[in-house]
Amino acid sequence: MRRTATPTRTSSRAPSDRGLTGPSRGVGRSPAGLRFGAPLLAALLAVTGMTGAIWVGSASRAAAQVSLDSPPLAETDAKRLDRMEKAVKELRAILFQGRETGQPVVVQPADTQAEIGRLGDRLNDIEQTLTRINGEIEVTRHDLDQTKGQVAALQAQNAQLSTAVATLQKQVQALTPPPPPPTAPAGDMGSPGDSAAVAPPVDPEGQFAAAKAALDQSDMSGAETGFRAYLRSAPDGSHAPEAHYGLARALLSRHAWPDAAAADIAAIRGWPRTRWAPQAVLDLSRALAAMGKPRDACQTLSELKRRYPTAPANVLRAGRQLSVETQCE
Repeated sequence: MRRTATPTRTSSRAPSDRGLTGPSRGVGRSPAGLRFGAPLLAALLAVTGMTGAIWVGSASRAAAQVSLDSPPLAETDAKRLDRMEKAVKELRAILFQGRETGQPVVVQPADTQAEIGRLGDRLNDIEQTLTRINGEIEVTRHDLDQTKGQVAALQAQNAQLSTAVATLQKQVQALTPPPPPPTAPAGDMGSPGDSAAVAPPVDPEGQFAAAKAALDQSDMSGAETGFRAYLRSAPDGSHAPEAHYGLARALLSRHAWPDAAAADIAAIRGWPRTRWAPQAVLDLSRALAAMGKPRDACQTLSELKRRYPTAPANVLRAGRQLSVETQCE
């Protein structure tokens, strides 16, 4: 069978104006005015010669070079040829653009310099931030060192002060004179050879009995003196609540209202179940009313009726009368 070779078709279209964008040197109107670098100029000449051979070659010559029995191009080779053809067209477009305009053509990857500039700015910002942080760390470290030094100095001063205070305490104790020996009462010189006179012992029970007898005899001055003496010698004695009550009675007789109220409060603390407790509550109400505290007086009278409902009739009657006088109801 006879085979016929198909001649290679050359394109009659004008070179495309679309081309690469990127850095290049200026291109003049004549080849002598081109300012490409030596490598780029050699590549352009080689590509131009190659494309001229492809576009000017005749169909017969192409048919002679291509064997009819050769296998078809692989897909990868075809794609490679397409890319090469596209690159050649772009280079031709750049060449003709320089010839037509007479202006230098810059060929460079798009936005490369701008991206490099932005990256450089970011690196500068990072360096400045790191420098500032390092400075702040140094300042903080310096302040911390100073604080540690101040704390150590204060601790040393504290230790010195503690030592000085302990020394002064020892000196004061050494300078303090011993207490004087007890002196004998007036008129009692003691027997010869005695080193010190011995005071007579105190009898709280006798003091309480004498004060109570004075109260029963309406000797208020003697009762006040006796009860005070007992409370000084036995403030927690078994008769202390009743002694406070007797002292309050003596104080009421001379209108010492605050002292009498304080004594009655001490007497009825815990609300004792004794025969004199209702009278002590009534006396406290009278003292409070005389001091200008009617609310407290009325509250105390209400406690009298609630705590001691079986109190003597005369005490309850006096409480009702005082309630009316104080206007509790």
